[in-house]
Amino acid sequence: MSTSWKRQARRFGAVTLAAASCFAMSGFGTVEKSQADNAPFNVPKAVCGPGDHPETGLQGQVPAQLRATGFQGFSCNLELISQVRGDGANWQSAEFRDARLNGDNRFVPKAGQICAYHGTSFTTKDRTHVGVPVIDISDPANPSTTSYLTTTSMLDPWESLKVNERRQLLAADNGHNAGGGPEVDIYDISGDCRYPQFQSSVAVGKADGSTGEPAKVTGHEGSWAPDGLTYYGGDIFGSQYYAVDMANPTAPKLLATWHTGISGVHGLSISDDGYRGYFVSLSGGVGAANLNDPNAVATNGLLIYDLTQIQDRMPNPQPKLVGKVMWKDGSFAQHTIPVKIRGRHYVISVDEGGSAGIFGGVSGLQAACDAGFSAFPMARIVDINDETNPRVISKLTLEIHNPANCAQVLPDLVGLSTFWYGSHYCSVDNRSNATTLACGYFNSGIRVFDIRDPQRPREIAYYNPAGTLNASPGSNHGANWKPGGADWCSAQVHLDADRGTLWTTCQDNGFLMLKFTHGAWPFPQSSNGLQN
Repeated sequence: MSTSWKRQARRFGAVTLAAASCFAMSGFGTVEKSQADNAPFNVPKAVCGPGDHPETGLQGQVPAQLRATGFQGFSCNLELISQVRGDGANWQSAEFRDARLNGDNRFVPKAGQICAYHGTSFTTKDRTHVGVPVIDISDPANPSTTSYLTTTSMLDPWESLKVNERRQLLAADNGHNAGGGPEVDIYDISGDCRYPQFQSSVAVGKADGSTGEPAKVTGHEGSWAPDGLTYYGGDIFGSQYYAVDMANPTAPKLLATWHTGISGVHGLSISDDGYRGYFVSLSGGVGAANLNDPNAVATNGLLIYDLTQIQDRMPNPQPKLVGKVMWKDGSFAQHTIPVKIRGRHYVISVDEGGSAGIFGGVSGLQAACDAGFSAFPMARIVDINDETNPRVISKLTLEIHNPANCAQVLPDLVGLSTFWYGSHYCSVDNRSNATTLACGYFNSGIRVFDIRDPQRPREIAYYNPAGTLNASPGSNHGANWKPGGADWCSAQVHLDADRGTLWTTCQDNGFLMLKFTHGAWPFPQSSNGLQN
């Protein structure tokens, strides 16, 4: 584990304890129950076809003996058609299609390029190239790296690298090694996405107030409002969210900062009209010893904010909390995706820590199992049709999540300190008509789910890349990388219903382009649209 992550762990611990105390004193803290609490511990497994290389153990497992002899990978209804390993990758990826959005948020392709962007770590040791690679993926079988972005924030955007389709802008905040500074970098990708045009790199929130409030912010996470006029950031070290005016991309200006008053912060997403924000309350969890304590306060979960004051540019704007849901069986809430499924409103909420957190090692995982809770993080679907009372209705769990399987799973993880199995970043095919959820599940690889029935999701495909024999200097896998061991698949997955493909990055293997096989996807209702 890096020094930064150790510092982060200490910070999270302090934030969580303080927030839990404040939360309990304020009279909040009810742990919501839903039908998802009584759901099976895993979604139905994908049915693989001829030529696949299905998992040999549990759903989502890379058994210890395969790691020891050199993991050769698993595939089910997905095949690799191209790869650009480069120097490896780290936490996030983004995509731009030279297309226009019609009224229902469906992309109508134009005759142009499709470009991929992904982050790499801040280290410069043994690197061929630093910064964000730009990859032309117009021909999915023949991707080509065309340039590198090396301005301040692009040297390590962490989880903040995002494209705004409507204004055709690419942005990132300074997330160097989990939190580097107040800079936000903006590029124009409207002319030729293969060669982004630098617009600005501005330190928002400077002490003299020259770019907004005199509030210090530090980059880590970030996301655009769909209209492209506001970029929101998650400052994990400052435990605050912030909003940046992007009306003029050459002169971004800080609009507001705020604390949740509950726990820490992380990822976020914004409604299509910009008036609602789906943020997370990040907590290290209630602690393994308290998982079965009915009085233990859960502070990890989903927060729904009214962003009217920010969206309408009112003086001294502040968001207003309108709804929340917290859970004990997860921690380190990662990010959210607002979606419509069959006309109803939901949020996909994704954790990156299991019930006992991410820093307790195998002993912490065992403690969660002993309490009857999942040791690993998961994505879950939250019904927000009553936004004042959001409800978890299903969980995207695999067999590795079932505490009854811990004796079979935990030996795989001996010697690894964090981020074993389970969720990190997910996406859908089209936020306005979501049929499919695709996620990076760390050691469990890339998992794809049918969510057309949001209460009964099922798995349709997976791809877990082979372990690498040489470390990738652009990866953050670090001490958790083992020769031939399972990769960290942690970045956003980009689905393309028109081509029947998806692409993402895994930290050791770099860029991966995959094609669906055996008619597994797309579904007749699937379409390309806003994914994040």
